[in-house]
Amino acid sequence: MQQPQRVPRERRTQFEPLVASWDPHGEKPKDKRERRESKKKTGVAGAVATYGWRVYALPVLVVLTILAFVDFGTAPPDQQAGGGPQSSSSEDPPEQLEPVVAEAPPGRIDVNIPSAELPKNGDKYTETGPNTFTVVRGSGPVAGTAGRIYRYTIEIENGIDTAVVRGEDSFAKVVEGILSSPKSWTGNGKIRLQRVDTTSPAPDFRISLTTPGTARRPDVCNYTIQYEASCWNRTQDRVYINLARWVRGAVAYGPHIDDYKTYAINHEVGHVFNNPHRGCDTEGGLAPVMMQQSFGVANNYVAQLNQADPGNKNAVKADGKTCKPNPWPNP
Repeated sequence: MQQPQRVPRERRTQFEPLVASWDPHGEKPKDKRERRESKKKTGVAGAVATYGWRVYALPVLVVLTILAFVDFGTAPPDQQAGGGPQSSSSEDPPEQLEPVVAEAPPGRIDVNIPSAELPKNGDKYTETGPNTFTVVRGSGPVAGTAGRIYRYTIEIENGIDTAVVRGEDSFAKVVEGILSSPKSWTGNGKIRLQRVDTTSPAPDFRISLTTPGTARRPDVCNYTIQYEASCWNRTQDRVYINLARWVRGAVAYGPHIDDYKTYAINHEVGHVFNNPHRGCDTEGGLAPVMMQQSFGVANNYVAQLNQADPGNKNAVKADGKTCKPNPWPNP
C-alpha cells in the first residue's frame, strides 16, 4: 500500500495570524531548534511571535485614547463657557442653598441662642421703600358679637414686590382672616373689627406691610433693639408689619411661618387696644400673645434685649421662665 506523501508545510510569514500553541489533540511540540529560532526573532516578527494579537490591539487603543482627549478638549463653546446644564467654573460657582439656621425646639429656647436673629432660610424680599402706602381694595363684614367697632385698612408700601406674599389681595385676606377669628381679639366679647378701604370714612387704624428699611426709621419703629421687628406707631395710628419677618418668621416658631404671621398681626393689633408687653407667666405654658415672641420665648433673653429700650426696660422679668410659642389672644 502506497504511503501518502508528506506535504511540506509552508512557513508562516510575519503577516499571518498566530496559531494557538496549545494542541488539544496531542500533537508534538516544536523541536528545540525551532523554539530557539523563534526566540531569536526581533522587530515586528518578534513582537508578533511574543505578544500575538495584542500587537494589533495596542495601536487601536492608543488611537481611541487620543480621540477621547481631543473630543473632551473641543466641547461645544456653550459648555466650555459654563453654559451647559451641568457645567461650572471657578468664576461662577453653582448656586448653593443657604444653610438652615439652628433652632432650639419650641418652648426650650436657651438664652444663649440668638433667637432674635432673623432666620436666614426663606424667600427674598424688598429691602427698602419710600415710606408711602397704597390701600388694598376690599372690605368685609363686622367680626365679633359685642363691643366697640374698630375699623381698619390694609395697606402695602409702594415698591414692594408683592409676589413674595402671593399678591396684595392674598396678603389682605390673610390679615382679615386672622382678625376675624374668635381666637383673636374679638373673642372676648368686648371688641368688634371690620376691614374697610378708601370708600369708607377714615379708619381707626391701619395695618401696613412695610420694608425693613422703612421699619428701622426713627419715625416709624425705630431700631433701638437692633433686630428686625414690627411695631405699633400710636402717633400715626398705624401698625407696621415688617416684611422681613412676614417672609422669614422667627426662630421660636421654626418652620411654622403661618403661625408666626398670626402672632405678628395679633400682637401688634393688641397694642391698638392698649395692651403692653408681657413676659412668660408659667414655665412651659403658652406664651402671652403680647410677649415679644419675635425675639424669643425665654424671659431671661427677652429681658436682656429690653435693657436697650427705655420704654420696655421693665416689661419682662428675668426669672428664668420659658414658654411655648402662641399666636392667639384667646387660644
